[in-house]
Amino acid sequence: MGRNAFAGALFYALFYVFATATTAHAASLQITPVMVNLRPDETATAITLSNDGSEPIYGQVRVFRWDQANGEDALAPTQDMVASPPLIEMGPGARQIIRLLRTGPQAPQAEQTFRILIDEIAPPELGTQSGVTVRLRYSVPIFITPGAVSPPTLAWTAQRVGGQWVLEARNDGGRHAQVAAVQLVSGERVYDINKGLLGYALAGRTRRWQLSLPPDAVLKAPLKLRARINANPAEAAVTLSPGP
Repeated sequence: MGRNAFAGALFYALFYVFATATTAHAASLQITPVMVNLRPDETATAITLSNDGSEPIYGQVRVFRWDQANGEDALAPTQDMVASPPLIEMGPGARQIIRLLRTGPQAPQAEQTFRILIDEIAPPELGTQSGVTVRLRYSVPIFITPGAVSPPTLAWTAQRVGGQWVLEARNDGGRHAQVAAVQLVSGERVYDINKGLLGYALAGRTRRWQLSLPPDAVLKAPLKLRARINANPAEAAVTLSPGP
């Protein structure tokens, strides 16, 4: 199949990513590394994609500027970093090197954050069938961090919004904070929020997460958070805020 036909089928499949539910599909695409850290003077790097399955993999690779606004992650198109090749077609057992090239400012004064989105789609021959979806979406964070910026400084708040508890992290530092293995401790009760990665609080930004707590959960002062921040164990006070 020619490149233009493949690109057309790829666009058709991606059109349905938000219109239909994703299908059950065993993950056969492996990505290394799962996080990219660049020095300010580095202009290029690469990630490796591997097809560990028995079927071909087709997909698209894009890079977005990553920010946070109104407590949520926000992605925006960017030309400050590009990925090559942007389209992938990998047979069983194949590997593909994705090269990342910085084209924006080479000496940032503040931490820059991007995300690589890798969409694995159904085979192109299914592109004319109803319900074609992106099977899996992989998102790899990229950080470009000057050595002189300050470490993350987090202030935590919990409040009840619409009957559901919301946890907020405000990062007043100069580096991102990777938040994982979170527990909330209220009196004698310990609530496990999650075992793995909860998310990131970017430098100078605020991130909020809705919590799935038991119906009888009662959070009261003094409230404490335990977590792993950038892989290091941490403990902090949590301010209880009245709901809106």
